Amino acid sequence: MKAWLLLAGAILTEVTASLSLKAAAEQPLWYVLVAVGFTSAFVFLTAVLKEGMNLGVAYGVWGALGVALTAIMGAVLYGEPLTGLMLVGIALVIGGVLTVELGSQHAAGAKPDTASRPLETEGAR
Repeated sequence: MKAWLLLAGAILTEVTASLSLKAAAEQPLWYVLVAVGFTSAFVFLTAVLKEGMNLGVAYGVWGALGVALTAIMGAVLYGEPLTGLMLVGIALVIGGVLTVELGSQHAAGAKPDTASRPLETEGAR
């Protein structure tokens, strides 16, 4: 559970930093929030990995939800377009990440494949 909360922190700080980039184009002081946000996102993501979450899952969820939230909040805050096709794309990205997560859970629950283990040698017995 702690890893998922840390991942939420990584996502929110990355989205904040990304949204601040648009504001920084008009007022450079926003670059402070951009730098703090991206640095914080990587610190959070590192903490997630230290908690034991698989890299593919952590990065996939972070990336997918970051893209989705940035697109949605860009529409809300900056009036950027958010078309039906874009919403379908966001849904597909999130669906793909969920599939990776489910696959990761399935792999964690599977027993190790004995066929992939190296054979013991006579001297190792």
